[in-house]
Amino acid sequence: MSEDIQAVLAGYPQQAISQFLSIQNLIFSLANINKLNPVEETLKWGEPSYKVKGGSAIRIDWKAKDPSFIKVYFHCQTILLSTFKEIYPNDFIYEGNRAIAIPLTSKIELTPLGHCLTLALKYHTLKHQPLLGA
Repeated sequence: MSEDIQAVLAGYPQQAISQFLSIQNLIFSLANINKLNPVEETLKWGEPSYKVKGGSAIRIDWKAKDPSFIKVYFHCQTILLSTFKEIYPNDFIYEGNRAIAIPLTSKIELTPLGHCLTLALKYHTLKHQPLLGA
């Protein structure tokens, strides 16, 4: 993990750090399982961002103005969030066409979040398929 991302995490409460690390680990694990490595880890707009070649960027952030959630952001000009809402209408708290809000108290599991992250990691190869091939 880069020093920039460590600096961002330093401003998070412990529960948000734990959720962040769970989501980050899930992204790296999914990229490995799907043979999508390497994962590019950077800061975009001050938020940790993860992307693989052929995929769409995934950002993760916690904000003090909404302290009960960690949010997973997706590119707003993709069909990712509309697809997630279609497939998983009641599984997440959605914020428009940009983010999934995950309560800090929830357990990060492989599905359905893992499925959504996989679709984002493979986005450019799936974007022309109905429901991203899901």
